[in-house]
Amino acid sequence: HRTVHHVAIPSEGGAGGRLAGWRDALGESGAPIPAVLDCGWDIASAYAAGRRLAADPDVTAILCGNDDIAQGVRRALYDAGKAVPGDVSIVGFDDIPGSAYWTPALTTVRMDFAGLGRACFHAAVAELTGQEQPEPALVAPSLVVRESTGSPRRS
Repeated sequence: HRTVHHVAIPSEGGAGGRLAGWRDALGESGAPIPAVLDCGWDIASAYAAGRRLAADPDVTAILCGNDDIAQGVRRALYDAGKAVPGDVSIVGFDDIPGSAYWTPALTTVRMDFAGLGRACFHAAVAELTGQEQPEPALVAPSLVVRESTGSPRRS
């Protein structure tokens, strides 16, 4: 893929997180950094963003801010006659339980939400009690490769 487009959820932004990681990865690889498509938390706004991307023949890869957004984008691509992953690859984020059972199964980024929750709880307790909080041992996010990604078709 020449580049990866991004459909962002409302909570993305700032110097860290998904948006920054996407920009950093494209910058490090020398790929063009396309404009971010913002959408709401609802699948309908993701569908609208997906329709805009489906209309651009140069779009071959899309990173979605979460798996629900990927579902809306996937439907828009389907309705536009685009094959996933043949024409466009899609990657979600969060690895929700159903993502493994979509057609095609969604490639996604898995987070350790339970570990993150525990670390936040312990940090809050330490703050309230004035105790020193050790650095949390968090599990790094991991890419779960499934059927929604592949090399783009050559024309």
